[in-house]
Amino acid sequence: MGQIYLVRHGQASFGSADYDQLSELGLEQARLLGEWFANSRQQFHRVVTGALKRHRQTADACMAVLPKAHRIDTDWHTDPDFNEYDHHEVLVRHHPSFEDPAEIKRFLAASPNARQAFQEIFQAAMTRWMSGEHDADYRETWTQFRRRCIAGLQRLVDGADKSQSIIVFTSGGTIATICQHVLGLEDKQMAQLNWTLANCGLTKLLYQTGGASSRRVSLSYLNNYAHLEWLGQPHTITYR
Repeated sequence: MGQIYLVRHGQASFGSADYDQLSELGLEQARLLGEWFANSRQQFHRVVTGALKRHRQTADACMAVLPKAHRIDTDWHTDPDFNEYDHHEVLVRHHPSFEDPAEIKRFLAASPNARQAFQEIFQAAMTRWMSGEHDADYRETWTQFRRRCIAGLQRLVDGADKSQSIIVFTSGGTIATICQHVLGLEDKQMAQLNWTLANCGLTKLLYQTGGASSRRVSLSYLNNYAHLEWLGQPHTITYR
């Protein structure tokens, strides 16, 4: 039985002109995950990253901590099917004034409970996107996004040996969508799950191979961030 570890990227630069850049905390989260893997003597046969900068930065910071012997002959591959949906486009189609990052900062600063207020707006934006009623407004519809996430997972399993350990550095929406597919969840549950995934949280899938007709993927655990908790510092656990 093989293993696929799905890692959500470390904390990115939310509210800045370039979101696709890890913060200092995001880099530290990735290093802590790498230390956890090193302490558990985990080895990986393949490393896969989405094509976004924050995916590769998380992978580099995490894998650099592993002992050199655990990194020799590891195959690295970039697959854009593990990219996140365009969260900025989803947001601004619902709330056009948020096209300007400065407006987001002003909104957050003026809100008594900024996190809850932003979450409510983004949930409404996700509902609009996922409804299928406004597909012409988006470069990638919800249906198209879901299809490519599933295709990325299937291609990964189809190309794997029966007992490989593979790690994928990706994004929360991608992980939630893959879990939706594996568990047979509704769209609404995917959106709810997406909000719960911590930066550098770890989700583990198990796969079995034995011919195309008998390939099966199951969930082992979801959103494990024990590697961030052991420091006893709540600020290391973030969600965006």
